[in-house]
Amino acid sequence: MKKWIMTALGSLLLAAVFPTTAFAQELIVGGQAVGIRIRTEGVLVVELGQVETAEGARSPGADAGIREGDRILEANGRRLHGAAELIEAVSETGGAPVELRLCRGAERLTRSVTPALSREGQWMLGLWLRDAIAGIGTVTFCDPETGVYGALGHSISEETGGDAVPVEEGSITETEIFSIAPGSAGTPGALNGSLSEGAVLGSVERNSAYGIYGTLERSLGGQAAQVGRFRPGPATIFATVEGREVRQFEVRIDKVYRDSSGEHATLTVTDPALRELTGGIVQGMSGSPILQDGELVGAVTHVFVSDPSRGYGLSIQDMLQAAGIEQEQAA
Repeated sequence: MKKWIMTALGSLLLAAVFPTTAFAQELIVGGQAVGIRIRTEGVLVVELGQVETAEGARSPGADAGIREGDRILEANGRRLHGAAELIEAVSETGGAPVELRLCRGAERLTRSVTPALSREGQWMLGLWLRDAIAGIGTVTFCDPETGVYGALGHSISEETGGDAVPVEEGSITETEIFSIAPGSAGTPGALNGSLSEGAVLGSVERNSAYGIYGTLERSLGGQAAQVGRFRPGPATIFATVEGREVRQFEVRIDKVYRDSSGEHATLTVTDPALRELTGGIVQGMSGSPILQDGELVGAVTHVFVSDPSRGYGLSIQDMLQAAGIEQEQAA
């Protein structure tokens, strides 16, 4: 079984639409760390570079107005499924301009780029590209009747723009946590693990501001819980911080508030064992389910950069809505 050494997905650091469906009386509580791999829709421009030519350095992409964070969807009318297809399309032109269809935020743009011939004899655009993202996150819940799961509690986003990356295809896989980079004031920590590429657990079909969603191919196990709402006071989170074992840790919900994006909470890690292991909340724990009085109320989403013992939570109601799951029974 092939394994890849991975670090956690932070707030980087999809999109089939599920039909709306009623959920089961109870949800299965997650807490399992999983490897997350998505292939983006189109090709992401992560950096503008220079092409070393016989006449000096040139940047065709920058000259044509391409920016970091742009997503290239088509080259000369051909839909792109990966960076290799764009490289091939440029090579086939023999130096003629390449017409690129771009996505920049909500805009759709067209740019004509004339490749430069490198000293090695390759036609190049001077763009550093990426067509896939991978890392570690945590499953929050699974609906036992439909197999729909939710994880992360925040989007997988590009560093440059912060927008959720549309997904071409994706999967979650088994992972084993083998080390922790503890968090400290000003420096978020992270879980490090080995991703088992052949051990696919399910699909990634949606990437939203409220997490990633898909369908499991097999059960992850875990206890069942009714859905509840945040309230100030003691709570428990489920997380995997060593190996594959899901453990429970004590936290405190300090504040519950609503804004235009939904219902949220701030929390403090009170469990001495977790504070000793990780310093509090670290990247890779995003999606860790939060329970109060046996009810699933939300998921850990982010850490306070200035204080890793504190963090934010997203309500389970917002996650269920993002998954297209009706909530009449969640009132």
